[in-house]
Amino acid sequence: MTEFTSRSPSETWEIGERIGRKARRGDLYAIYGELGAGKTQFVKGIAKGLGVEDWLYVVSPTFTIMNIYEGKDINLCHVDLYRIEGIEFEPLSIKEFLDDGIVAVEWAERTNWWDGIIRVDIKIVGEEERKITLTRT
Repeated sequence: MTEFTSRSPSETWEIGERIGRKARRGDLYAIYGELGAGKTQFVKGIAKGLGVEDWLYVVSPTFTIMNIYEGKDINLCHVDLYRIEGIEFEPLSIKEFLDDGIVAVEWAERTNWWDGIIRVDIKIVGEEERKITLTRT
């Protein structure tokens, strides 16, 4: 388990960037946190760490469900399950994407996961402060 404290959105980007730099093909980040916790800011940081050129333009795919971003060596599949109930992953091809990149899933509590994922819990501690915990299952 690894813990971080963020006191601003830019610090959340920096934490995500560190994670993105260490990411490996096949990593799946299941991100948990209430509305406004900073899930998308964390994914922006991951994108920056992967070398996504327009990382600042990473947005939550609430309506499109999935966005794919090209990184320098590894691509990022960004998924948002906020509007989905009881989804099966086969239609989204997430497992296939893991062969060539990483996947970051917001609202991960909306489905069940397999072993070997990286669980990311983002908890609101104060107005700007967040506690970010990563646990490999």
